[in-house]
Amino acid sequence: MGSFKFRLVTYFVLLALLPVLAASWAFGEVAARGETSRVDSRLNAALRVAVADYSDDVAEAADVADTLARTPDVQRALAAGDRAALARIAQTVSHSALYAGGELVAGRLPSGPAAERSAAVVAKNGVTIGRVTVWVPLDEDLVARLGASAGLEEGERLLLTSRGRVIAGLSELREVELGVPGEPAHYVELAGSRFRAVEAEILSGEEKITIVALAPKSEIDGAVSDLHRRLLMFAFGALGFVATLAYLFGRPIVRSLEELSDAARAVAQGKFERRVRVRGHDELAVLSRAFNDMGGELQARLDELAEERARVREAISRFGTALTATHDLSVLLPVVVESAVEATGAVGGVLVQDGREAARAGAPDTGGTPLEIPLGEAGGGGTLVLYPVNGGFSEESCDLARSLAAQATIALENARLHRRVERQAVTDGLTDLANRRQLDEALANEIGRVERFGGSLALIYADLDDFKAINDRHGHQAGDDVLCAFADVLRRTVREIDLPARHGGEEFAVLAPETDLEGAFRLAERIREELASSPVETVAGPLAVTASFGVSSFPASPSEAELFAAADSALYQAKRAGKNCVVAAGGAAAVRHVQ
Repeated sequence: MGSFKFRLVTYFVLLALLPVLAASWAFGEVAARGETSRVDSRLNAALRVAVADYSDDVAEAADVADTLARTPDVQRALAAGDRAALARIAQTVSHSALYAGGELVAGRLPSGPAAERSAAVVAKNGVTIGRVTVWVPLDEDLVARLGASAGLEEGERLLLTSRGRVIAGLSELREVELGVPGEPAHYVELAGSRFRAVEAEILSGEEKITIVALAPKSEIDGAVSDLHRRLLMFAFGALGFVATLAYLFGRPIVRSLEELSDAARAVAQGKFERRVRVRGHDELAVLSRAFNDMGGELQARLDELAEERARVREAISRFGTALTATHDLSVLLPVVVESAVEATGAVGGVLVQDGREAARAGAPDTGGTPLEIPLGEAGGGGTLVLYPVNGGFSEESCDLARSLAAQATIALENARLHRRVERQAVTDGLTDLANRRQLDEALANEIGRVERFGGSLALIYADLDDFKAINDRHGHQAGDDVLCAFADVLRRTVREIDLPARHGGEEFAVLAPETDLEGAFRLAERIREELASSPVETVAGPLAVTASFGVSSFPASPSEAELFAAADSALYQAKRAGKNCVVAAGGAAAVRHVQ
């Protein structure tokens, strides 16, 4: 037990034990986070698909409601009060109801939570005579359909929750409270089992409905445990390999010591011709000191290498996750700089765009000669400037910085394209005003705000007078010039909080938050006067252009559909009153003409 060979083997094993176990533990931790991130990514992808499918269902319900509202049979039956005909029509469309005067006359109400979409039925004279409602039931069938299309793996599932309770997707646990916090990804507990969960709100209001994607935590733990077992086996294998090497390499040393011992015994036996020259310290002591120095240096290098690899791995992992998880430039730019600084060991760095500092990390003012890396062709995406310690960057660090810069260039370009597409999706291409989609979304948000916090909300509906005659007489380019000119008038006249939009064709709308009916009337009158005060320059020359306006307010008109219907009805009154005037809903006395 006390032989030098045994001590040598033990020394090498102990020397290797700490770095091997530390590396195994570090790899295990990184793998565990990677497994959780992989599950989160898969759940988020499935949730996005499910929300998109649900949005398609709701959009289809809105289209069906709108189509029914414009159907002549529905209009005639509502006008005549023919309930039998309305009942037959309702039977042809699942999950539908028809109302007249606020009373249900055909169809049925949803038996549980549902996403409803309504459309006003307007007679030829412009009067609203009824309403068509089509809903999407938020039930087990919907969850099953969304789950089938979301591509969930075995054991994963979707739930619908309301106020922390399961309402669909887990019928056997209907009464279980689901305490879902607001984090993007988190753990929840159901019937004694824990799940990884991500959620998205699909229906707001008092009965807020949330769709939740779940993955069993046991599956994540199983994958991580399996990986830990493999890493542990690797660690023991590595230690066994080190022990074997130590034993094999120790044999020559032991033989040398035995020769030294024989020489010493020969001297002790009186054979003085055998000599071992000793200078200062004996050879074994010198060898031990040299080995200790080497071992200490090796240990320092191994620790340094493990720390460097862990730092680079963590920086690249965080960098890649951030690049794929967001299109927000305000988030991406700091991540680019921080990841590059951490991965290369720089003391600091800045990202410069258009001659200005867009993001910084560390202490760049204390570094040496900087490394400048352009992002994109000719630095179109900016310049990444990294400041090294006094020794400068290694070639490996430079290559790593360029690699990260290449990835950042792609991510920044994707973010810019994403922002452009988002803007195009909610902006009218001709007038650069908000389009109908953005108007509808803003109106829904403002109505929700007023319902929660109180206040007022008004809608101005405008239609250019005799616009068809302008197109027919002067051409469509002149018509486009008139549309753009009216859009400029709206931008100049409305407040910063107001939302002007092109609703379609020559019809425009202005959403006026925190505004009552009288205030909206005055705003519409200013817009009318501004447009009528001077001719509009077109390719066909200056043209006199006027517009008619209808004004409605919330909560006098208590829904989106009724708010539009009231404004539209007032607009038609303005047209019949001679055009170039403003009419407020519910008050003919509010008409004002140009003198």
